[in-house]
Amino acid sequence: MTLHLDHRFADALPELALDWRAEAAPDPRLLALDEDLAREIGLDPATLRTPDGLRLLTGEQPPAGARPVAQGYAGHQFGGYSPRLGDGRALLLGELTTPDGRLLDLHLKGSGRTPWSRGGDGLAVVGPMLREHLVSAAMHALGIPTTRSLGVVGTGRVVQRDTPMPGAVLARVAASHLRVGTVQYAAAHDAQRAAAAGTDPGDDCLLARVVTHAAERHHPEVLEAEVPALALLERAVEVQARLVARWMSVGFVHGVMNTDNVTLSGETIDYGPCAFLDGFDQAAVFSSIDTQGRYAFGQQPAVMQWNLTRLAEGLLPLVTAASGDQEKAIARCVEVLERFPALYGEEYAALLAAKVGLPPAVSAGLDPVTRTDLVGDLLSVMAGARVDHTGFFRDLARELRGRGTPARDRVLDLPAYDAWAERWRALGPDPDAMDRVNPVYVPRNHLLQAALDAADAGDLAPFERMLEVVTHPFVERPEWSEYALPDPAGGPFVTYCGT
Repeated sequence: MTLHLDHRFADALPELALDWRAEAAPDPRLLALDEDLAREIGLDPATLRTPDGLRLLTGEQPPAGARPVAQGYAGHQFGGYSPRLGDGRALLLGELTTPDGRLLDLHLKGSGRTPWSRGGDGLAVVGPMLREHLVSAAMHALGIPTTRSLGVVGTGRVVQRDTPMPGAVLARVAASHLRVGTVQYAAAHDAQRAAAAGTDPGDDCLLARVVTHAAERHHPEVLEAEVPALALLERAVEVQARLVARWMSVGFVHGVMNTDNVTLSGETIDYGPCAFLDGFDQAAVFSSIDTQGRYAFGQQPAVMQWNLTRLAEGLLPLVTAASGDQEKAIARCVEVLERFPALYGEEYAALLAAKVGLPPAVSAGLDPVTRTDLVGDLLSVMAGARVDHTGFFRDLARELRGRGTPARDRVLDLPAYDAWAERWRALGPDPDAMDRVNPVYVPRNHLLQAALDAADAGDLAPFERMLEVVTHPFVERPEWSEYALPDPAGGPFVTYCGT
């Protein structure tokens, strides 16, 4: 296997790239490998399982010509601005070109301290890395844009957290690791340089090069726009509105929606304290560090718009330079940002219409108010009983087939449900179409935690079985019945970021 890794990010944006090398793993052992992904991106799974392959996956032995770098970025974390974050425990090995011509980052997590570590140890442990491997694979199987884990390697190193834990490194593939925080860092960098020099940043400033680099990677039409920075904001608003709508449609709670975890590509990134809903609850919070509920399930659309406003602030110098007037530039950015609620609402309503089996022609022909009311009334019924978000939609399809009243049996307000169901049935919903978009299986929190606990103790079998289940989310099998059920204990469930 010959792997060539480019270093386009490092070449184009040297101010954001610190040359660095991963720490050697004392006793590497493969814990998980996505063989389908490996083949998809042109790598040989058998070779990745060899000692040399493991040294590639841990970053100890990058291919000849590679230039590993720790990336710099800033970010708002739980609303507070941090000007210097960066890859404190991560490393961009480089960009690879897939057999079908896509350019992807190969990136590590847990590869050791870097100049961005801010006192941290730069390491990761087995449980959180296997969580990212499994949940990102589940998201991909659900059709949600996501970074993907190529593999997880146990390092043989003991890492101190609350207790000593087994160490691991995750190798991640992404369209890129450009994020809102990248733009924030570049804007601050240019402002500092300009203040020191007493001049404007100029056309070749870092921020302008970030916009060009992001456009080349993800949105090439941006380069033809009158104001590329404004066009990049428009694309980011569009892709993130669609992404959050998809999260909401499957009950996914990201848990740490800081601006450094919002990609310009529109992929989900960072599966730290994430979780999936059992009971439908707009206020659901799972992260141990989200004590104020900032990133609660129902808050995610509003938080994303807030994050995109921070992106607009970062891009504002370029929009101002093109507009010739800052007030006009602000107005243009605000106009773009104000499209987010409508874009999100339309996408979410369309996804919910598909989840309740409305044929596309029927859904498209509905008056927007009628469709919104249909979706809103359903969500109210679900919230009133905190019904199991995943199981409820499959039960609706069972009711359409005349298999009892399993969905109705879940709710508390029966008159409200019956009134909704009468309107719904009159629209001719298709149970087969529902089963094609409503998963039977998502990563159930209690089962995933049990699998990770077993993996920490050296038993990977529960993890591997669950991985098999969640990567076939629409195929109902009797032997997988326990994976379709919520936590019998009823929660509460708490997740941790692993640092």
